[in-house]
Amino acid sequence: MDVNEFPVLMETQLPLPVFIRGKVRDTYDLGSHLLIVATDRISAFDVVLPNGIPLKGHVLNRLSSFWFRRTAEIIPNHMTEAIDNVHSIDSYLPEEKRFAYPSYLRGRSMMVKKVKRLPVECVVRGYISGSAWVEYKEKGTVSGRTLPPGLLESEELKEPIFTPTTKAETGHDEPLTKEQIIKTFGLPISQEIEAKSLALYTSAREYALTKGIIIADTKFEFGIDNGRLILIDEALTPDSSRFWDAAKYKAGQSQDSMDKQPVRDFLSASGWNKQPPAPPLPPDVVKAASQGYIAAYERLTGRNLAILE
Repeated sequence: MDVNEFPVLMETQLPLPVFIRGKVRDTYDLGSHLLIVATDRISAFDVVLPNGIPLKGHVLNRLSSFWFRRTAEIIPNHMTEAIDNVHSIDSYLPEEKRFAYPSYLRGRSMMVKKVKRLPVECVVRGYISGSAWVEYKEKGTVSGRTLPPGLLESEELKEPIFTPTTKAETGHDEPLTKEQIIKTFGLPISQEIEAKSLALYTSAREYALTKGIIIADTKFEFGIDNGRLILIDEALTPDSSRFWDAAKYKAGQSQDSMDKQPVRDFLSASGWNKQPPAPPLPPDVVKAASQGYIAAYERLTGRNLAILE
């Protein structure tokens, strides 16, 4: 697949009330439901970059759909329908508000329940890498939690750890302690989000290993639907997770990733100060990132990323 043949979707303009425009997704308000459209925008170091990644939105949407279905027995989620037929949106709109749906909605959009979002990023780490490795080298801790001495970069942890952060609308997410989580949400919800986060990660990691992929870390978001905890936003995508090729894995070094790592590596080497505006990505970095996203999807699902027209 030549990724350069596919147009990049950077923004959407639908005749619907905008619920929120995030770094990557445009979300529209349909009353009791939301229409989430995954664009090809990409962010790094909490800054949206000027150029997108071809087919990225398709991967994010379809991989989330795959995981929502696969993990539904662990915890329910907010997905009502992944949009393959654009006219399925009709059932969520009164006739007088229906419009000519753009074809790009197919494959990169999802209808979800509107629920109360919990403002916390539920990060689970099974390996020590990225910002966790930086902190560990300096302090011997990850999110303030002391880990055993002598760990190597990318080393598998004895057991996965839960390292939640704030959900910042702007700027950087900040680590949260268990005490802060309990103070914010109460003990029962705090215990449940930690338990479900660890259960989701463990199940996904075991499955991914059968496909030759290591999920080094990931993050989840949760909401409250009629008093019960549910999984929302995205799940186990290359944007929310660190995917490594198991056949190439070796502790003690950085790993080749099937995610946005080529983008992070370029930006880190560019001298950019990590403040807006970000520099444009060169074509080879865009292509490498796109191919990594597609490879992650196809290996995890066992399906080709056929583009819906």
